[in-house]
Amino acid sequence: MSRLKPPTKEQSQLLPPFQALPDAAIIVPANEAEFAQARAELLAQSALGFDTESKPLFHVAQVDTGPHVVQLATPQRAWILQLHHPQALALAREVLGHPGICKVGFGLDNDQSSLPRRLGAELAHIVDLDRVFKRHGYGASTGVRAAVALVLGQNFQKSKKQSTSNWSLPRLSEGQLRYAANDAHGPAVVYAALPAWEAAQPVAAPARAPRAARAAAPAPAMATAAPRPAAPAGGAERRPRVAALFQAPSRKSAD
Repeated sequence: MSRLKPPTKEQSQLLPPFQALPDAAIIVPANEAEFAQARAELLAQSALGFDTESKPLFHVAQVDTGPHVVQLATPQRAWILQLHHPQALALAREVLGHPGICKVGFGLDNDQSSLPRRLGAELAHIVDLDRVFKRHGYGASTGVRAAVALVLGQNFQKSKKQSTSNWSLPRLSEGQLRYAANDAHGPAVVYAALPAWEAAQPVAAPARAPRAARAAAPAPAMATAAPRPAAPAGGAERRPRVAALFQAPSRKSAD
């Protein structure tokens, strides 16, 4: 069966814009009280949109020290955790390792391999939404832009300039904060709307039954009615017996 094609970038641009979070809903904890508040709010969630950002590498001699930022979001708010801050690192470790909180995002294979090293702990209950869309017949890498177009009917824009900016800076720009927040907010909103979208999708056709399970013509009766006479010298009886095997139709050809 051929794969379904999600909306292209050009088709997505014809849709209404995705409703990004206002700046007031983007939280960047920086002191003990703010981290305590962020922890209380994050641990109260059952599901969070999730993504990371890393300083880009431009040549092979550079050492990868990322991820540098972990962003977590609900449909209403986003938290930006800069991992150079010890309290941010500890909070990211706690939330991402919490088995009771589902963390959802797109293209998370690299995060699942690099984050345990960066955090010093394993991740738990991570859901890559690309796999959900693959179950519905789309390719292996649907991505947040196409998913927002499919599920929400909106155009999710991403800035290439911000994606390749320096995410290891101690103070991120407003553009970086908005970009990071959206990368977690988008999956959170898609995940919230996913049950209704999935319920409206056509039921997949049942898989074709294996050959062994399909009805087959009865096999020809085996020649057991009468005992064979002893083979004459020189193997004269062997040739007719071998020929009979090729003359009898097999079960496979009867299918």
